[in-house]
Amino acid sequence: MEPLDYHAEERSKASFDVEEMKIVWAGSRHAFEISDRAARLVASDPVFRKDNRTMLSRKELFKDTLRKTAHAVKRTIELNLSEEETHTLWFYVDQPAYANLHWGMFIPAIEGQGTEKQKQKWLPMAHNMQIIGCYAQTELGHGSNVQGLETTATFDPQTDEFVIHSPTLTSSKWWPGGLGKVSTHAVVYARLRTDGQDYGVHGFIVQLRSLDDHSPLPGITVGDIGMKFGSGAYNSMDNGLLRFDHVRIPRNQMLMRLSQVTREGKYVQSDVPRQLVYGTMVYVRQIIVSEASCALSRAVCIATRYSAVRRQFGSENGGPETQVINYKTQQSRLFPLLASAYAFRFVGEWMKWLYTDVSKRLQANDFSTLPEVHACAAGLKSITTSATADAIEECRKLCGGHGYLSCSGLPELFAVYIPNCTYEGDNIVMLLQVARFLMKTISRLVSGKMPIGTAAYLGRVEHLTQCHCEVQRAEDWLKHSIILEAFEARSARMSVACAESLSRFSTPEEGFGEISADLVEAAVAHCQLIIVSKFIEKLQQDIPGKGVKTQLENLCNVYALSLLHKHLGDFVSTGCITPKQGALANEQLRSLYSQVRPNAIALVDAFNHTDHYLGSVLGCYDGNVYQKLYEEAWKSPLNDTVVPDGYDEYIRPLLKQHFRTARL
Repeated sequence: MEPLDYHAEERSKASFDVEEMKIVWAGSRHAFEISDRAARLVASDPVFRKDNRTMLSRKELFKDTLRKTAHAVKRTIELNLSEEETHTLWFYVDQPAYANLHWGMFIPAIEGQGTEKQKQKWLPMAHNMQIIGCYAQTELGHGSNVQGLETTATFDPQTDEFVIHSPTLTSSKWWPGGLGKVSTHAVVYARLRTDGQDYGVHGFIVQLRSLDDHSPLPGITVGDIGMKFGSGAYNSMDNGLLRFDHVRIPRNQMLMRLSQVTREGKYVQSDVPRQLVYGTMVYVRQIIVSEASCALSRAVCIATRYSAVRRQFGSENGGPETQVINYKTQQSRLFPLLASAYAFRFVGEWMKWLYTDVSKRLQANDFSTLPEVHACAAGLKSITTSATADAIEECRKLCGGHGYLSCSGLPELFAVYIPNCTYEGDNIVMLLQVARFLMKTISRLVSGKMPIGTAAYLGRVEHLTQCHCEVQRAEDWLKHSIILEAFEARSARMSVACAESLSRFSTPEEGFGEISADLVEAAVAHCQLIIVSKFIEKLQQDIPGKGVKTQLENLCNVYALSLLHKHLGDFVSTGCITPKQGALANEQLRSLYSQVRPNAIALVDAFNHTDHYLGSVLGCYDGNVYQKLYEEAWKSPLNDTVVPDGYDEYIRPLLKQHFRTARL
């Protein structure tokens, strides 16, 4: 008997080639094939089961994570997977683990900041996982302000060693993933002190635990910081605390690519440009931007499929009720999120290219694009992660009461995703960095220095502060040139207004403090312009497949016009558009929702998420939601017994006693 597909009718409505859209989403046919194989490999392996994850105790969850990580390493070796295949396999295991920080932070830190000799010593051990490392930067008292870190590394010329010490409670390392229970080593960031001077924060390789019995080494106090937000979710990670009591390490364990301390204790900077450090930062942030589209697409897939199954109200003459997805209120909340998933995917692709480009330039000592690239990485990390975190919660609400169930997959997805808004740069701090870049760019226009890359539009600031939007009819908003100019004008005018406000303060820092909220809004406008422009650039490429480009054009327009509608105050108050033109944009947006509607299920099918990866009863591929919800309910541990534990102690005595009404 053929399995039922409750979405079959919806899938038959698609006016585009779904298989071709899957390749567009993956980035290439090669990437699609690797992703598809890895997803199915993980889904078919019972060790990678995760449907019971939220019911496990913290200790059970952590042990489950250790087991999955060891099994993933084993499968990687058995199948002789390439680096790309290995990364994809880990992605679909979908459980935060110490290995994420070992491969994603510890190894890149040594690669980026270690000398050739240091890399030859440490990287083979790290790659073979003979040592397991973490990245110990954040402290109890300092996160974003790295220069405020308190851990010290004082050079002792008599023994040729650094003494690593935690002088205060707030200098305790706090949060590093993998530190709590697993890591044997860490790249520790501490204030370098030698020859009576403080030379600021530098990285040091420090062994934390014995390689024989895993016990902490003398002078090391280390442990897990405790439960975090949500069930399951990020609680699989052993985020740790770490204190040093005058721990000695050899001098050559200071990462010395950029600077070093001689045997005599003299601090010497190497001739390697310090800007190279930014390469690692851009690498990590471009990964975060790419992963935003993955998390958002999961939430959108769940909410879209469930909205097509769920029916409420609107029954006529005893007929079926209306699908929730057909209500305009549902579409106006859901479809911009669907469009955002695609928008973030494409800007993530571009970020990968940007990282490759800046890496080549840095190797050739070309630092000309670095400020712009750094601003892009910081701003897009902030915008995409904040929008994705908000969108996951919105998708939960779009699923009504059932979205609150753990088996919907949305509560755990939200809990595991939201740390992205804080780690690798607090999102507001990131936007303020973008704002500083914008203010610097505008100040340099006077001297004739023309901006480049994503800031090039500011070179036309005179035109953009005076131009008028040419929209006269709703369909005019489908012209990409009109959309782009409106977003450029908004961003340019908001940045210029901030620059003018800053000029009225006695010092720039005083001004930044006073108008920081305005600066953040200007940075948001700039970053949203980047995402819109990269979506439009994607559409200018050769996109194969029947109807694929048309659907992407619809989604691009939905993304841009929904942003315009959401930030209408910015566009109107800066004079970029009139209130009437804003109303026409909203009219066109409603029309676009009608075009997206018949393709909605196919558009989320193009994400190619397996049911295992989605981890959601509401978002299952076949749409058999109610049967699965009913079955899932009986898996609750409370249903292990008909009569609950505690009945005899607490319920029966209440039921069998008669209490007299008493006055208190």
